[in-house]
Amino acid sequence: MNDILLQRIKNKDKKAFEELYNRYAAYATRVALAITRRSDLAGDAVQETFIRVYFNIDKFQIGRPFEPWLYRILVNECNRILKQGKKVTYIGDYMDYDENFSHEDRRSFEEYEELYKAVDSLTDKLRIPVILKYLKGFKEAEIAEILDLNVNTVKSRLYKGRQKLKKALAGRNSSEEGRKPHVK
Repeated sequence: MNDILLQRIKNKDKKAFEELYNRYAAYATRVALAITRRSDLAGDAVQETFIRVYFNIDKFQIGRPFEPWLYRILVNECNRILKQGKKVTYIGDYMDYDENFSHEDRRSFEEYEELYKAVDSLTDKLRIPVILKYLKGFKEAEIAEILDLNVNTVKSRLYKGRQKLKKALAGRNSSEEGRKPHVK
């Protein structure tokens, strides 16, 4: 992240904040959607996240990585919204009705539907680190900072998440193979 842009935001430059929003909103929405599993909740979480960023930018230390700070706020907002007890639905159930998904997103979803279902079946404790690592590309240390966890805890959760995904996907693949006709 550009330190000059962040300094401009600290000085309450609205154009700079708009630039920041335009740079991160789509990615934040994808992460929020993966966590909350509902586009309306994801939108609420992203909106609240950027409001909190705007009003708390003075707490951010220029020179430090911005993305972990932003995504920590986002994850906290997603968790807060989920704790309010709103019903969570599977991403595929509403994807066709959400204008935020492009035709390319839908095709990508269809190609990886089994993987999405497997990730969706993980508990939040395992799913969120997996999303941050493999969807957003954060390093374990950054995930630890975002989730306020020990790095070894993050590594353990990533390992357990990968093992559960491997088991879930292997089970689905073997059941599909059992249904395929044998051709000589």
